[in-house]
Amino acid sequence: MSRISPTVTSKLSILGEQLTDRLGRVHTSLRVSVTDRCNIRCFYCMPIENVNFRPREELLTFEEIERFVRIGVTVGIRKLRLTGGEPLVRSKLPRLVERLAAIEGVDDLALTTNGILLAEQAAALQAAGLHRLNVSLDTLNEETFQKISRRTGLQRVLDGIFAARQAGFEDIRLNAIAIRGLTEAEIIPLAEFARSNDFELRFIEFMPLDAENQWEREQVLTTQEIRQILEAAFCSLEPSPRIDPSQPALDYHFADGRGRIGFINPVSQPFCSSCNRLRITAEGQVRNCLFSTTEWDARSLLRGGGTDEQIRELVRELVRDCVSHKHPAHGVGEVDFVKPARAMYQIGG
Repeated sequence: MSRISPTVTSKLSILGEQLTDRLGRVHTSLRVSVTDRCNIRCFYCMPIENVNFRPREELLTFEEIERFVRIGVTVGIRKLRLTGGEPLVRSKLPRLVERLAAIEGVDDLALTTNGILLAEQAAALQAAGLHRLNVSLDTLNEETFQKISRRTGLQRVLDGIFAARQAGFEDIRLNAIAIRGLTEAEIIPLAEFARSNDFELRFIEFMPLDAENQWEREQVLTTQEIRQILEAAFCSLEPSPRIDPSQPALDYHFADGRGRIGFINPVSQPFCSSCNRLRITAEGQVRNCLFSTTEWDARSLLRGGGTDEQIRELVRELVRDCVSHKHPAHGVGEVDFVKPARAMYQIGG
């Protein structure tokens, strides 16, 4: 299969191609789901049983993912994040990382993982060119871990986090879902763990993307409540400079200089106005939002036999059409909010 050369990519970048929507948001970030499969069953993401995963032949191949990213780079995509499901269950994932890291124009390549398989793969991922890691860590208590994930494995997650550091990853963020009635007791231990080990910790509000439709707004544990708990236990939290205006997190640092905390508030404080992200699912459907009810089929283009140049033009128009339909807010909690038909694991976190 022929591919776009770095020379063509550089020329197009110089021409200033951008994915700008009708609200002026310039889209430079692409989240790539590599699988809908997962080795745990977190209730905020997946059903506990009877999961119908996509057949392997429906998933984009590494070559198709690389091709789509190369095309995306020519219209302004600069940041990539690999997601799932659990991306580390995808066989030979470091090979994909190596291919994506080699694409001229990709400035940032990150991965979100539950950490279960990270200890075994951290060194290979780092050697392949992965820049950053986000690891889901909702609790430091095995009993609570099992309540959330419906599986065992907390120690494997912790081992994976430290293996990643040993492998050379310097930018490791810990993501904790904040759920009222369940995770309040986890806030202080997680913060102490992050402070003691120099990890950045981010609390994420519980979103209505669970497969079992159990989400209720009353379960959302807000930033204000978490801040009160943290400041009572440690010291005041002071706002950190917002380096990237498109980032979803509101960042703070502890006044004593020990640690950083971020808050991602898609329910209570939506960040849609500055969102610069697009998504492609494991089977090749382009989405402009986690909460989108519309998808655009890229797989049929990638498998349609066209030349790279033809597919580049088609994908650019497809993506721009997708961006033009991106709404100013997702509307969670509003009367007319419509929950996506697919759960988080099927979309890509």
